[in-house]
Amino acid sequence: MATTEQSTTGSSTGPESGPAPGARRTADRPLLTGRLTGFGTTIFAEMSALAAETGAINLGQGFPDTDGPESVREAAVRAIRDGRGNQYPPGPGIPELRTAIAGHQLSRYGLHHDPDTDVLVTAGATEAIAAALLALVEPGDEVIALEPYYDSYAACIALAGGRRVPVTLRPRDGAYHLDLDELRDAITDRTRLILLNTPHNPTGTVLGRDELAAIAELAVEHDLLVVTDEVYEHLVFEGEHHPIAGFPGMRERTVTIGSAGKTYSLTGWKVGWITASAPLVTAVRTVKQFLTYVSAGPFQYAVAEALQLPEAYYEELRASLRARRDLLADGLTAAGFTVYRPAGTYFITTDIRPLGASDGIAFCRELPHRCGVVAVPNAVFYDDAEQGAPFIRFAFCKSPALLEEAAARLRRL
Repeated sequence: MATTEQSTTGSSTGPESGPAPGARRTADRPLLTGRLTGFGTTIFAEMSALAAETGAINLGQGFPDTDGPESVREAAVRAIRDGRGNQYPPGPGIPELRTAIAGHQLSRYGLHHDPDTDVLVTAGATEAIAAALLALVEPGDEVIALEPYYDSYAACIALAGGRRVPVTLRPRDGAYHLDLDELRDAITDRTRLILLNTPHNPTGTVLGRDELAAIAELAVEHDLLVVTDEVYEHLVFEGEHHPIAGFPGMRERTVTIGSAGKTYSLTGWKVGWITASAPLVTAVRTVKQFLTYVSAGPFQYAVAEALQLPEAYYEELRASLRARRDLLADGLTAAGFTVYRPAGTYFITTDIRPLGASDGIAFCRELPHRCGVVAVPNAVFYDDAEQGAPFIRFAFCKSPALLEEAAARLRRL
């Protein structure tokens, strides 16, 4: 330890105090690791700051403007008062929550998981994604990701030293579609895994049973792992959510990621999880323990209760969000946007070219000043920014009154 301190302060004159042969001194190299070159402040932070600065309606970041069920919030308060979770919870998550997660997967999808070996609680889905990719990807491995993609995917693949290979969902007939031939062509000898997201953020696409079966066949044929982000599983308005882990040959090669934040409108609690076979969970847990180690102790008890809510809760949630989707979609259409009405998630993607614009980043930066509304440019979710340049995303997980006001403001365009 003394040697390290002396080297840092420059007080040692011995040969061990100098840089290794060929090493660059600190003053000569960037502070940020080269793996994250090009990654700056997230677009969500930038646009939310712009909303605060201008007083605009924030339809950029995907968080509700009302809190989740009172019974679930009270469960968290009760846990704190009872002294449950105020100290470090178990590393894999509290047994009550792991049991509830396993029960959820079994009752809804027929997927059997041992809560002691096949479930891991994480600090939200974002940590689950990071831990899974850091655990499963070696430097040089190729990772196929559906584009446009949630921005943390790109950063986590880069941190793992992997190479991102985008397969682009393309707009057609009012929705975004996956080209299975393009996916098949993207697979090489260096492909390690497919990073899947359905229901898909930001496009709102929900992959159907036939598409998922085809992806599963490719994964089995090429012996690929699949990490699947399914945090919007309960926010499907058309079609049905099918976990790819349930398809033939997928149980032992799939890491499924879930989250309480979107389902229960409690995004600040940051309670996520993975379900997978025991060897995959062990690999991911090995990384996760060196990230947050544990988190959200009292909230874990509350989410365990939330997972026991009756089906009526989910039906009401979907109906409410479907109505808000339609309210905003109609308002955006009236304002002149081309609207891609989503089959799931919180988000609506629009094309700004009918409004005489083509640069979504510039458009979103100007929009709060022009009419007092914040959106997010889709270009930041693409490797090739030109592919996403004319598209921007609005979040509709807000109150109907706020969405009506936003629609009225957007009509000024």
